[in-house]
Amino acid sequence: MNMAVQDNANAVSEQKICRFVEQLLEGIVISIERLPRWRPAWNIDLQQGDKIIKLHIRGERGGDVSPFPDLRREADILSLIGQQGVPAPRIYGFCEDPQAIVMEAVPGTRDVSQARDDAERLSLARQYVEAMATMHKLPLEGFVAKGIDLPKGAEAIALAGLNAYYPLYARNKTRPQPLIEFALNWLRRNVPQHRTRASLVQYDSGQYLFENGKLNALYDFEFAMIGDPLADLASARMRDNYEPLGCPFSELYRYYQQISGEPPEPDVVRFHTALFSTVSTMQFSSTVATPQPGDPHDTYIEFDIALRRVVVHALAESMGVTIETPVIPIEIIGPNSELLNMLSDAVEQVDVADPFQRTKLNAVRKIVEYLGKADAMTIALQAQDIHEASALLGRHVETIEELDAALEHFVINAGAEHDLALLQLFASQIERRVQVFGSTAIGASASHIDLPELK
Repeated sequence: MNMAVQDNANAVSEQKICRFVEQLLEGIVISIERLPRWRPAWNIDLQQGDKIIKLHIRGERGGDVSPFPDLRREADILSLIGQQGVPAPRIYGFCEDPQAIVMEAVPGTRDVSQARDDAERLSLARQYVEAMATMHKLPLEGFVAKGIDLPKGAEAIALAGLNAYYPLYARNKTRPQPLIEFALNWLRRNVPQHRTRASLVQYDSGQYLFENGKLNALYDFEFAMIGDPLADLASARMRDNYEPLGCPFSELYRYYQQISGEPPEPDVVRFHTALFSTVSTMQFSSTVATPQPGDPHDTYIEFDIALRRVVVHALAESMGVTIETPVIPIEIIGPNSELLNMLSDAVEQVDVADPFQRTKLNAVRKIVEYLGKADAMTIALQAQDIHEASALLGRHVETIEELDAALEHFVINAGAEHDLALLQLFASQIERRVQVFGSTAIGASASHIDLPELK
């Protein structure tokens, strides 16, 4: 879709949303602003008599990357938790065309560096944990009545996320995924059998807005489900890498135990760290293997490399294994360096005034930078992958495609006795890629992953 057609489609969507909001709330839209992010979202000011209502419009993500594509599902969950005392945005209604949630624009920020001091940051972290623990104690009947699956038994509860994401992964899988299949094999063999209490979990947790020292709302319940409450601790633990929660995770976890009555279960949190990173990798694996027009390609590549590294580190933590960093000579110039310099220069010559289009241009800039590293190093990376995996497989393979197919077949049929060797192989593969791409804007997230200690 060319830019003119896309701009027209966006304008039509905005007009429809404005008309819907005006009818829903019996007011007049006096401003609408599309937010410069990778999924459709707008802020609206609506005049209703003498007052101004500030609204946030959450549009559809687009693409086939969500295990729960029905946006109304998220609106229902937010409404239910808000009605039962969990801080959440007020839901005003749901627009059918284009599909979008009309909700309160909650004031505040997620950036805890904006808090006054460490004492306020600690207070915010505790408020967040209190909200999470309140949510975990909510009765489940209302959510089940809205169509949320209720897992029963330790295995179904532990693997709720995996079971939700797997159909999406299987449906869109276009090439072998040996690392994912290895992780799935390990997870299914290591389910915590004693965890039999299910709760509503945000799943992609750690997301809240605050202002003046007060937590105003939890937000983003796109992936919420019923499962093990410790899954939320695991995903918050991962988020702490790039969106700090306000205090060391170990303190946050101890406070959760204190107010929830949950005993310390660090091994279960580690299990769910491995599970959450695995299903997140599953979610975006096909968008990188087979990119679709209109995808936020830079974002998906960034997610893919960072999440694969977390999978490996989380599995290593659960297995009690230390990951060694391999040494690889880095080349900075590849056979297409002149053309890439031309492409980079051409991108820099493009000048756009619209903030949303500037984000698109910056995405292109990031992909060009990433491509330069790939041009210089991909052949060397693949050669090393083939060398190491051939030794494990006991036979030589010629191409990376043949390698991935052979390795996936091996992984699917392997028992626990091969776990250590396979983990070391996958760790070497991803650590080499981080050495190559970690200095790029796309690779920065992968280069800074860190799983906080569980004391």
